[in-house]
Amino acid sequence: MTDGRIDSRRTSKPDRPNVAVLATGGTIAGAGSLGKATNYRPGQLDVNALLDMADGARSIADVKAVQICNVNSDDITAAHWIALARAIDDMAADPQIDGFVITHGTDTLDETAYFLNLVAKTDKPIVVTGAMRPATATSPDGPMNLLQSIALAGNPQARGRGVMVVFSDGIFGGRDVRKISTFQTDAFSASDFGCMGYMVDGVPHFYNASSKTHTVDTEFFVKDIEELPPVAVAYFTVDANPNVLDFFVKDGAQGIVVAGAGSGCYSKKWNERIVALASSGVPVVRSSRIGAGMITRDDSYGGNLINGNDLAPQKAAVLLRLALARTNDPAEIQAMFDRY
Repeated sequence: MTDGRIDSRRTSKPDRPNVAVLATGGTIAGAGSLGKATNYRPGQLDVNALLDMADGARSIADVKAVQICNVNSDDITAAHWIALARAIDDMAADPQIDGFVITHGTDTLDETAYFLNLVAKTDKPIVVTGAMRPATATSPDGPMNLLQSIALAGNPQARGRGVMVVFSDGIFGGRDVRKISTFQTDAFSASDFGCMGYMVDGVPHFYNASSKTHTVDTEFFVKDIEELPPVAVAYFTVDANPNVLDFFVKDGAQGIVVAGAGSGCYSKKWNERIVALASSGVPVVRSSRIGAGMITRDDSYGGNLINGNDLAPQKAAVLLRLALARTNDPAEIQAMFDRY
């Protein structure tokens, strides 16, 4: 998946860190009408153009630039995830590399961050960032986000904290971060848990850390994965037709995440259909469309159920895909949702 393009403009200086910047496209690399923040094409600029726009990026770190892909983040696939994680694992073995930055579109940034948090096998800092405005906008936010991400990735204080997201001065955990705005530049939040800290003049200030298992301590290895099992997310609303559950299974879904109302709730008709699906061995994760709070056990619901903890539906789908690559036992999958 990587096109092999690596920046040759490197100068080794012992007084600054070595940071690998892996670009995947998105709005941060987008271009459109000069001065406009909308109606642009994502993934138009390469990684070196991004670094050139982030004034000072090459002065705070010895940068190794790699173009993994250059796409809208809505076109990111599991194949991109696997290629990205393998590139990180390979480069992490180089003692000269101190940390990693991934530039990414914001729409699926939280999913990629969580995937890497579950599979990357290094305690070196991994920082994901992007932008809400394209590079051609009047005041693009990408250059500052990228500059701060490079500073964080090269800072020893960032080691061992799992995958982080830097956006609009905030440092967020890859597990907990969510996109919360369609247009504002402070478009990410960690909801109930707050940010991990802040970036101020290139210096991280940490206040929080996730207690959930991540990176080097997980049971997931991309070297063992060629593809991820397909799963589906079923969104429950008033009068939602439960036939959609059967459609997803017939279409090849090996598991289903229900984005339920309230604390992962759905109608009696949906419950009946999910109970019927249990005979075919399809695990179903109860999650919530709310955006905050956690799912607890409720004996009113039946089937091969897994409580999605506090994971958003899209993140529950990431973990379910990795879990299904190892087992389809609901008890084992539940243990993974409790752990990660």
